[in-house]
Amino acid sequence: MTEKLRLDIPLVLPDVDSAADRCVSRLTAELVGRDGVESAHVVPADDGGAAQLCVHYDPAVLPLPRIRELVRAAGAQITQRYGHALWRLDIPHQRRADTIAERLRELPGVLEAQASASGLVRVEFDRARIDPIGLRGYLQTLQPGGHVAAVYETDELPAPAPAAQAGAGVAARPHHHDHDHHDHGVPGDAREPADEAGATPAGAVVRDTSHAQPHSHVHGHGHGLRLFGRNSELVFSLACGALLGLGLLLRQIWPDAGAWALACFVAAYVFGGFFTLAEALDNLRLRRFEIDTLMLVAAAGAAALGAWAEGALLLFLFSLGHALEHYAMGRAERAIRSLAELAPDSALVRRGEQWRETPVQALVPGDVVLVKADARLPADGFVVRGESAVNQAPVTGESVPVDKRPVADPAEARAQPARLDEANRVFAGTINGSGTLEVEVSRRADDSTLARLVRLVSEAETQKSPTQRFTDRFERVFVPAVLALVVLLLFAWVVVDEPFRDSFYRAMAVLVAASPCALAIATPSAVLSGVARAARGGVLVKGGGPLENLGSVDAIAFDKTGTLTIGRPRITDVAPAPGVDAQALLAVAVAVERLSDHPLARAIARDGAGRLAAPAPSAEALESLTGRGVRARIGEDTVWIGKAAMFGEGGLAPLDPAVHREAERLAAAGRTTMVVRRGASDLGVIALMDTARPEARAALSRLRALGVRRLAMISGDNPTVADAVARELGLDQALGGLLPDDKVEAIRRLRRQGKVAMVGDGVNDAPAMAHATVGVAMGAAGSDVALETADVALMADDLSALPFAVALSRRTRAVILQNVCISLGVVAFLVPATILGLGIGPAVALHEGTTLVVVANALRLLAWRDRAAAPAVGAVARAGA
Repeated sequence: MTEKLRLDIPLVLPDVDSAADRCVSRLTAELVGRDGVESAHVVPADDGGAAQLCVHYDPAVLPLPRIRELVRAAGAQITQRYGHALWRLDIPHQRRADTIAERLRELPGVLEAQASASGLVRVEFDRARIDPIGLRGYLQTLQPGGHVAAVYETDELPAPAPAAQAGAGVAARPHHHDHDHHDHGVPGDAREPADEAGATPAGAVVRDTSHAQPHSHVHGHGHGLRLFGRNSELVFSLACGALLGLGLLLRQIWPDAGAWALACFVAAYVFGGFFTLAEALDNLRLRRFEIDTLMLVAAAGAAALGAWAEGALLLFLFSLGHALEHYAMGRAERAIRSLAELAPDSALVRRGEQWRETPVQALVPGDVVLVKADARLPADGFVVRGESAVNQAPVTGESVPVDKRPVADPAEARAQPARLDEANRVFAGTINGSGTLEVEVSRRADDSTLARLVRLVSEAETQKSPTQRFTDRFERVFVPAVLALVVLLLFAWVVVDEPFRDSFYRAMAVLVAASPCALAIATPSAVLSGVARAARGGVLVKGGGPLENLGSVDAIAFDKTGTLTIGRPRITDVAPAPGVDAQALLAVAVAVERLSDHPLARAIARDGAGRLAAPAPSAEALESLTGRGVRARIGEDTVWIGKAAMFGEGGLAPLDPAVHREAERLAAAGRTTMVVRRGASDLGVIALMDTARPEARAALSRLRALGVRRLAMISGDNPTVADAVARELGLDQALGGLLPDDKVEAIRRLRRQGKVAMVGDGVNDAPAMAHATVGVAMGAAGSDVALETADVALMADDLSALPFAVALSRRTRAVILQNVCISLGVVAFLVPATILGLGIGPAVALHEGTTLVVVANALRLLAWRDRAAAPAVGAVARAGA
């Protein structure tokens, strides 16, 4: 079902005040390229208001948080109007989660709500009409006696005034499209239509939340009873089983104890049906017939026939299945929650000349913390003193500790943290080695890479996969069909010569057999386990959709710079002129280039100095020759370094023929060449190239082994350079010299032939990643933009994590398929079997046993390892495990 979201353009793009701005058209083009976005267009300004961006999207395919991330990555500042909260509740099973989400979506001001069986509830809301305190209070009415824990909520920001008073506020009105043409209304009006009496819909939470305290014990329905904490449903189920067993025992050993046995069966009904009844009542209020309702009808039918023991057995096994399902899902939940426990609670912070223990939550950027040997780092930051090796596996999945050293200039590091080298940057939750480090904090605890990873993984749990959306649609058709079949079977006695009691019993048995309990949990349990396993391996997967899609891609397109290559040029060849020593050539080049801050100059100065046997001479008077090279002096001699084309022009003598031929040969091989001349003598050629990552070839080979048919590279670099890298790595196709729009068109061409993933750095490649089936960002740890734009983020700057992610995705898809086949297969067997006479007892045992089988099968993903991967990939998986 398509919904519509409208945003004021000045708020989406703060530096843009015109709908005709190129940034607006680029943003709309990026959004339209996404699966799930039907259209994105601009609504002209009206009555002096701001022009608005209108996005038509399918929330089942592209959830609102992803739109929020994409828009924010383009420069959006929309948090003052839109709220975003993530809470943890005690949710026993996926059906209860669906009910909670449905109840939340009924509230005015709630734009989107999702819940998962892991206990997480995600809500997107309009801050002008509802706030986290009110929402949490409403959740408490659904969970009386239980705790609603905030994982993340935006209540720290003051909510703006309602749209009618706020002037140029953001207009955000998701609503269903009932016809092809829609009225965009008046910009700035964010009010929902009231009912016919003008009243607020029943159950709504308004901004007056004085009586909605987060931990208030509002007595709603009985489902919230938690006498025994999280184990209440299990205790009730076991009590039901004990009473059932006692009743059967009394009936066997004491023939005259019929009344006592019946009392035990009735008590078993109470304990076994307590939570099921509460859930069924919730669903009936929403005019929904779910599995819980079918179970109750079947149990009531058995009681009506006098088959109290069979009905109690049904409720016992059904409630036991729910309780064990809750326990099993809790294991996957704990695997994700353990990520949040990696960071320490306190840190040693420098206060004057002393070190004082301070809570991590109190750390602010600029604080300097002391990290002792073998301790966990308390915050993101950069090293200012000390050297050590840090185990970054908890955050990035890297198996080998990374050597850390102090930054050369703390002030520059503070001003440009995004440009820090990996050797200088550290992350919260990673483990220090044998050395002692002093680290300057660059992010608050709640904004650290680890905190954002935990938050994004938690949100991913609530997002449904394509298979789960299919099973939800299937259940909406299947459950009414089952009820219709049961009604027909109730009247079988009219056609078949049998008592009504037999027809009724058969109908109830079919009702039990056809209830898709296992199907309801088959996909969410596998998705949750797969997302948790990926996170432990240093891969962030944003929901079930990307998790399934990544494993089904036919082609993968890579950016070159920083993805397939290291991302910085290195000296590959030193070709001195005849009669010139290579050391003399390098010494002159290093002396001049270390005066420049150009990337190629820094590469020559860095790599060249490492090759010199003696210190380079001193150079001075550096002058940039824009677009051609540089000029400087060493002693009395003038030195020129630049492109071969620079020589022979502007009064410069042509190059020596031998040097010119060498420069052309290296350029044809994809190298960037720099010719060095001192005085009247040509010293030779230095060639540079952004070299391929050492793990790239093995990673690409593993991807081919996994069944990816096409591996392509799309780059803005020179086509000759792109071809050289492609030949070295064995890619199928290389396209160079592409602008961002050209990359988008290349992805579109690939998509015509099947599903495609785009791997890039998440910044320059964002449009191409948006148009791919799955966008994958490299080296996302510490990068806000990469984390926001990608569907899948490889936290480490290591390409070998990509085959791990693809293999895990394929394994998850296989588990989902297994679970769906098992679930539907058992239903397909039990329905005709019960029609032909199989009793309620065996049907219940097989039915609920299947639920436990699919959950156990899904939980195997938590311990999965890609044993066929390259050694580096296997190491990543082991580190995550």
